[in-house]
Amino acid sequence: MGHHVTGLPDSIDPSEDVFPPPKRVQGGHNGCPKPHIGPDYESYLKEYKKTVGPDADKWWAEQANQHLDWIRPFKTVRAGGFEYGDVQWFVEGQLNAAYNCLDRHFYAHPDKTAIIFEADESGDSREISWGELMRETCRVANVLKEWGVKKGDAVSIYLPMTWQAAAAFLACARVGAVHSAVFAGFSAESLRDRVNDCECKVLITSDEGKRGGKTIATKAIVDAALAQCPMVEHVLVLRRTGGKVNMKEGRDSWWDEECAKVPTYCPCEPMSAEDPLFILYTSGSTGKPKGVVHSTGGYLLCALITVKYVFDVHPGDKFACMADVGWITGHTYIVYGPLAQGVTTTIFESTPVYPTASRYWDFVDKWKATHLYTAPTAIRLLRRMGEEHVKHHDLSSLRVLGTVGEPINPEAWHWYNDFAGKNQCAIVDTYWMTETGSHAVAPYPGAIHTKPGSATFPCFGFDLAIIDPQTGKELEGNDVEGVLAARAPWPSLARTVFRDHKRYLETYMKPYPGYFFFGDGAARDADGYLWIKGRVDDVINVSGHRLSTAEVESALILHKGVAETAVVGSHDDITGQAVYAFVTMKPEFDLEATKEDALAKELAIQVRKVIGPFAAPKKIYLVSDLPKTRSGKIMRRILRKVVAGEGDQLGDLSSIADPSIVDEIKSKVAGK
Repeated sequence: MGHHVTGLPDSIDPSEDVFPPPKRVQGGHNGCPKPHIGPDYESYLKEYKKTVGPDADKWWAEQANQHLDWIRPFKTVRAGGFEYGDVQWFVEGQLNAAYNCLDRHFYAHPDKTAIIFEADESGDSREISWGELMRETCRVANVLKEWGVKKGDAVSIYLPMTWQAAAAFLACARVGAVHSAVFAGFSAESLRDRVNDCECKVLITSDEGKRGGKTIATKAIVDAALAQCPMVEHVLVLRRTGGKVNMKEGRDSWWDEECAKVPTYCPCEPMSAEDPLFILYTSGSTGKPKGVVHSTGGYLLCALITVKYVFDVHPGDKFACMADVGWITGHTYIVYGPLAQGVTTTIFESTPVYPTASRYWDFVDKWKATHLYTAPTAIRLLRRMGEEHVKHHDLSSLRVLGTVGEPINPEAWHWYNDFAGKNQCAIVDTYWMTETGSHAVAPYPGAIHTKPGSATFPCFGFDLAIIDPQTGKELEGNDVEGVLAARAPWPSLARTVFRDHKRYLETYMKPYPGYFFFGDGAARDADGYLWIKGRVDDVINVSGHRLSTAEVESALILHKGVAETAVVGSHDDITGQAVYAFVTMKPEFDLEATKEDALAKELAIQVRKVIGPFAAPKKIYLVSDLPKTRSGKIMRRILRKVVAGEGDQLGDLSSIADPSIVDEIKSKVAGK
């Protein structure tokens, strides 16, 4: 195979572990549309080269003009770069994200379905038309204006999976406010930190949330958080359950009552392409979450075109991303991408196993969904439950099955392909992150032969390299492994870390000057396919939630008896990775009096309270000391290996101050 500058093969040789695009996505089969990118790898390669070569700006300008409605046209396609972190796209252009996601589709077909709201109790599910979404969004936008929210102000959103969450996002975009959505599984402390960091005066929430048959006390969590958020002046509360909640006079107002007072149309604020659209907090490898800032023009364009090309979405499709709106996947592939593209999107309030493990397939059968996008965690869970839950459903409407959050293991890939896809659907394993804004590596359904476990090839506009972490040099050719980096900016790249540009540069631009550093290891196999190898820093991926070990350690150390902690991630069959914590107690703390099990439970509850239930360690080991170098640095690689069952392959231990501690840790983990 010949190779070009891009490191991509000229052609793909089919072999037994390579799956060609199935007939259903090759078009013309049973009335299925022809793929946007197809019918073969060469068609992808030809288009891809236009997006990263010398004429890339021309390609991006065409995409921006074809897919977005501009209030004022742009002249400059791109400027700036990685060195100073001054990346700019479509610089002079003005547009409004809400207009592009809402108004233009509302004017074309007000009664068509914009959102399928799949409620926790299936019987409460319903369709929301473009007209209803437009009116609700405008009302909330007018309420925000009444409350003095202006262009550039931050608004925090702490909403469960209700369709009104999309209206809240778009209402902020409409008036030019920057939304900061916080995943509704975060604790009061996590919410407080994020609200204070973005200095918002308005917060949007609900009385309660519903999930998996349980009620979540959303407003109570908000009340606890806001006790330490002096800047917040107004809270808008959506009635989701009608449960009784405390309403603070002068601060809290009901969504329906406020919306009834204002008109159902609100004009859109013209925004510069480089004005921020939202802030989203993500775990860094140090404890403090980073407020990642996304632009309006570049972000929206990539959200839209990845929905179109990576998922091969066509008019009339029903797109179902099962993520949460509080994460980047929900922002890009529930709200902005599908709605900007004008296709029906889904807000899924429940879980894959409520009331039974048939929930996803009941949903697909009932609504005739064409696309399903979920996490490998959910697929592994459903696989464990058995295929009888899938078998008796009509899934023939599906064309594309996507996965997100972490690399999908081959067993789960095959199960998804065989039982959900019936070997007829494209399996699209997407690699990207909060900071990229949209997909970075993924197979284009009509063009790419897939390999289970590989995200395959770069998406349009991603000029990727694999770098040797020792030398900092690019690794040419195939059969190489190193860290993943990008050679040039793409439009949906995050522009900064809120109020901390230095941290932005240090995290992404400084490690390998001239490149953007993803923070993940990657390999290019003998055929040129990319395999993502996971974080190279101290970030753990639990069910697609990024957690830093430092965050969990800081939560544990708050216990008055804890002296020191070390947290590591290790493989878990269902969640991908799980959190394991090693804790030493202060000498004056009488461990016998509290008993180890009770103490471990107490520490786990503490993590739930400080971060949220999804961060709770799978196992907490109480040990007399941690393995440290003579200079006092904790050797987490040893803990990682012991937890992974590789305690006999610890390598060189000569730098450990007290080698005997390793045996204690091994026997603790072995349960002796």
